[in-house]
Amino acid sequence: MRRPGSLGRTRSAVFATVLALGAGALGAGAAPPAAALTPPVGFTADHLSTYQTNGIVWSLAEANGVVYAGGTFSNVRPAGSPAGSNTTPAVNFAAFDAATGAPTGCSLSFTRSSGTATVRALAVSADRSTLYAGGYFNAVNGTSANGLVAINTATCQLRPGFSPDFGATVRALDVAANGTVYAGGDFQTVNGQTRRFFGAVTSTGALTAWNPDVDEPGRTLKVTPDGASVLIGGEFFTVGGAASHALAVTSASSGALTRAYTGNFIPSSAVIKDIVTDAASDGWYVAGEGAGGSSFDGRLAMGLDDFDQRWRDTCQGATQALRVYQGVLYAGSHVHDCSSMGGFPNQVRKHLTAQSVDDPALVGWLPDTNDGIGEPVGPRALTVASRGGRDFLWVGGEFTTVNGVSQQALTRFANTPDTGAPAAPAVSVSAPRAGEVKVRWRSSLDLDDSLLTYRVYRDGGTTPVHTTTGSSLFYSRPQLTFTDTNVVAGRTYSYRITASDGTNTSGLSAAASVTAASSASPYQERVLADGAGLYWRYDEAGGAFAADASADDNSGVYANAPTYRSTPSAVAGSAALSLNGVDEYVYSDRLHRYTSPTPYSVETWFRTTSTTGGRIVGYGSNIGTAQGHTSNISDKLLYLTDNGRLAFGVQSGNSSTRPTITTAGTYNDGSWHHAVATQGPSGMVLYVDGAVVGTNAATGNRSYNGYWRVGGDAMNNAWPNRPTSTYFAGQVDETAVYPTALTAAQVAAHHALAGTPPGPGDTTLSVTPDEDAYVNSVSANTNYNDSQLASRGTTAYLSYLRFTVPPAPSGQVLKSARLTFRTSSDSTAGSLDSHSVVPVTGTWTESTVTYNTRPALAATVLGTITGATSVSTDDTVELNASALDGALGSVYSLALTSSGTDSLRLWSSEAGTAAYRPQLVLTFGAE
Repeated sequence: MRRPGSLGRTRSAVFATVLALGAGALGAGAAPPAAALTPPVGFTADHLSTYQTNGIVWSLAEANGVVYAGGTFSNVRPAGSPAGSNTTPAVNFAAFDAATGAPTGCSLSFTRSSGTATVRALAVSADRSTLYAGGYFNAVNGTSANGLVAINTATCQLRPGFSPDFGATVRALDVAANGTVYAGGDFQTVNGQTRRFFGAVTSTGALTAWNPDVDEPGRTLKVTPDGASVLIGGEFFTVGGAASHALAVTSASSGALTRAYTGNFIPSSAVIKDIVTDAASDGWYVAGEGAGGSSFDGRLAMGLDDFDQRWRDTCQGATQALRVYQGVLYAGSHVHDCSSMGGFPNQVRKHLTAQSVDDPALVGWLPDTNDGIGEPVGPRALTVASRGGRDFLWVGGEFTTVNGVSQQALTRFANTPDTGAPAAPAVSVSAPRAGEVKVRWRSSLDLDDSLLTYRVYRDGGTTPVHTTTGSSLFYSRPQLTFTDTNVVAGRTYSYRITASDGTNTSGLSAAASVTAASSASPYQERVLADGAGLYWRYDEAGGAFAADASADDNSGVYANAPTYRSTPSAVAGSAALSLNGVDEYVYSDRLHRYTSPTPYSVETWFRTTSTTGGRIVGYGSNIGTAQGHTSNISDKLLYLTDNGRLAFGVQSGNSSTRPTITTAGTYNDGSWHHAVATQGPSGMVLYVDGAVVGTNAATGNRSYNGYWRVGGDAMNNAWPNRPTSTYFAGQVDETAVYPTALTAAQVAAHHALAGTPPGPGDTTLSVTPDEDAYVNSVSANTNYNDSQLASRGTTAYLSYLRFTVPPAPSGQVLKSARLTFRTSSDSTAGSLDSHSVVPVTGTWTESTVTYNTRPALAATVLGTITGATSVSTDDTVELNASALDGALGSVYSLALTSSGTDSLRLWSSEAGTAAYRPQLVLTFGAE
């Protein structure tokens, strides 16, 4: 794992706020439409059809509308062709039409008599007539060559008379306007003379006097636009005997050191992998690859005027390649942690990013590859090419997928057109008080458009009742809110929303309905009046969006599909959330910044019978559950011990001290309990069920950026009475966070206003399929038992799902049932047709069912799926509870079928993400 180093000096604010949102109680006036490709982004995130190789592409260059690729490979093949099929020989080198992605016919074979040949560096002369190729080879098309050749770009022939001799691999090249070819790499001799790791030859191949004389290999170099200097990067620690680690400025004539970078400017554990210049910004930009948390993995912006640092990007993730296009710095890396920049915490790797040359903040451009083969690190090379009036960003490397589609080692993106539509918004509605309905939604994600336009439609109308714009990035998708005041109490209203980048528009969101209220919830009104800045009521029916009822739009994300709308709730008229104590939790969708001793309060209701404890509410530095993705810093915790006692603890500064209040009484009795934890100038106070149960004089806590989490996260052994499970098993309701320390009177009032209903109330149970599969009439004897299900009338797809349906709890009957699912990421996943859910009467197993052996179906329709038109979107279909009643306590199969021509694709129980798997949700209540 590669990690970045110290923050260094910056010229502009790090990760400046880019998420300016129009939210709150907004009118229905028009908002200006967003334009496709939110500035300053210059390329779409839609990858284009491009030939691919069967190995690694290490270098790219372009000339006259042709893109050249060098690497370690033996053939190329068209996009979509599996490895080994439709191949054309291409030995470590290939040339492609920049506009079509197809080979041009320029074919050169780079080989060695022993060892593995490779092309590691490509550069083009200023007049675009000559391509220089460097690497580890001793023959090109059978002609002797040793590490560096010159190729006529018009004829694709080696230029005669150019035959320098490099003693080892050439890894970096650049060509000056005067024709001098500068090289870096592993070699220590050129043309038989000493040149340690950097050297230069004339356009005829004669050795020049340029000799930086470094002590370790060179990885990159670049001639400055004025031709006076050569910027060098690599693994070295000295240049001409003087200290300058990994980066230096040298004289273009002699190689003498003219600017050193000493101390910890580049940490000793880091190397420099790429350098690019940009005359328009008068800057040069540096890619770092480090090892360890104090190293350097990100990007540097430097000035060409003074060679000083302008800004430093300290994200972690081994940057390999850079290119500047129209004021944007594009990077190939495997960035996974930008928390030191105020960005996202350690999470899944991203491989292609962009930022302004004036600011290290990431902008909204995020196509992606995988890590791929080799080391693996994903992309290794970038270049920009123009042809046919369009500009293209070409990417080469080790990857084997692009945007989730199989594609090896090469891909490309264009400046136009943008064809990718945003994802449909996730919507939540509520009727908090008389005369209004609150429509809240999680802003959508578009990989090349951070600024989107949203249109809200009511009751199936075609004219929006509200239009607004909002910004989002992959790691920050803020909540937007519209207050509809044109409502009548007792009437039910339905809302759907689209997102548009100005050119492409998402499908309509799943419909969200609510009945307008005649009065407000006294409990909710008091929570809001007392200043809650985050208020999760958990009233959603499903999906990943946890709406915030406060005016601050601090929405949350449901992780791993907890059980929604559990009853009884803690507060009358609301629902609760059930958590499994293993991996289900909710985290805030916005990074929060707390500086001790800022006062705060944490409030929640909880109900459990657990004897293994768990974190109920806490503040942490990360948002995930995977190894390395949980919080390594935790603070402001409200947790349950194994014996059912409630604890409230903080971390005292950066020390291991954990001031904590622990109750004498136990609360794992299966009843609802109200907990409030406050800290302010008077210290810590813990309230349970409206009364003070403990105090602590500590006023300080840990200052850091983080996320509120409900239901679980990491806890180290320093926490007193650390529970066996750090995840909470039970129900939670009405979680709120305040920027003040609530008073005893306020806490008591909240508890009194809850109106907790007596008795056990309703019970909601969710089950995932024991087995599921689909069949395809085109391949009638093929079994499809994978991560997707499908339904279509012509040509037919049918899907089958088998559930173990639980019996009704004692004294209760089935009141409602629904099937929840998520459409897959397949581009054809959404469907404009309706799809029926019907009982299966025949026998089948997921490992053997085919179209020809498909089971018989009943004539009964349990429910109809409509409006599932968008990809990667949560949806639900209500089922006939009466028809399901006889299946309680048995194994029961459902089928998805259609008479239309538009297929529906959804994730199956084999989906890698638990939240995407189908669920049968059953609600039981008193007879």
